[in-house]
Amino acid sequence: MADPVASMFAGDRASRALGIELLEHGPGTAVLRMTVTADMVNGHGVAHGGCLFLLADSAFACACNSHGPVTVAAGAGIDFVASAHEGDVLTAVAVERTRYGRSGIYDVSVLRGDEVIAEFRGRSRSIGTSTKESQS
Repeated sequence: MADPVASMFAGDRASRALGIELLEHGPGTAVLRMTVTADMVNGHGVAHGGCLFLLADSAFACACNSHGPVTVAAGAGIDFVASAHEGDVLTAVAVERTRYGRSGIYDVSVLRGDEVIAEFRGRSRSIGTSTKESQS
């Protein structure tokens, strides 16, 4: 059986464009890494919140798709705790909190070393079809 996370991440052009790497994954978990580049910094000289959200969302996607059926976000929110800057190496650690029916809740911590940069909570919904079927 093909690895659903590896297959999904291989086709994730948005994450790859930001240089995001999938470090590890397991049932309901994922760890991704991204280095903040000059193109990710906003007008205040800090990492753009959208880039941090994308990193966390990608970790969430890997964790919630680890069980096999195609799963998408039903909603998500993020709290920014500290600023990140160009050159910072950030790690997103996703953990499944609960799954019920076709839904789930996942928490993602975005870290610079041991320092929390952002906390993300995502709500998932399994659609139970292949990605190609859901696009037609």
